[in-house]
Amino acid sequence: MKPLTEHTGRGVCLPRSNVDTDQIIPAEFCKRLTKSGFDDALFHTWRKDPDFVLNREDVQGASILVASNNFGTGSSREHAVWALRDWGFSVVIATSFGDIFRRNAYKNGLLAVELPETAVVGLGAHVAADPAYEITVDLVSCEVRAGKNRYGFSVDERARWLLLEGLDEISLTLLKDEAIADYEMTRNPWLPIVEVGPEAGVDEEARA
Repeated sequence: MKPLTEHTGRGVCLPRSNVDTDQIIPAEFCKRLTKSGFDDALFHTWRKDPDFVLNREDVQGASILVASNNFGTGSSREHAVWALRDWGFSVVIATSFGDIFRRNAYKNGLLAVELPETAVVGLGAHVAADPAYEITVDLVSCEVRAGKNRYGFSVDERARWLLLEGLDEISLTLLKDEAIADYEMTRNPWLPIVEVGPEAGVDEEARA
């Protein structure tokens, strides 16, 4: 993932409460075997309505979604985050999030920012009235800046560190690649192993 320290972008207002993961991406799209290419599935049912906000030409390229209350509730499908990310969103701002959605967001480079209702409603009103209105989300100082307004927010410290460093769970494990390799080379040979082929870069003779 790319490190996320500060992001400035145009916003899209979606003032709907309790938007669940099935509305974000219907289950039929979760059969795909990739972790990318889900932009066509984002809000698929709602986008059949020509007047749905994401169908508007003037919001194309917007990268901050200003939502409402309890965004991302429902099932644990990680595809909901992938779809938002693939559409081009880097930040979602809401008054609250589904717990699993928020964790999935942080693990996939999508920043979920929780702000008071007055702040969210105000930001939503601005971006709805002016599609060119920009919002800056600063993860270093944990502050949202829009016009003359400043709003502080909090993020779990571990999640914040991962986002700032651009690390997901896999890349975090790979930081210890040398230590893992050293352990594997010196561990007792009678212990169970996972059989892998030469294509995985394992020196079979050294292992023996």
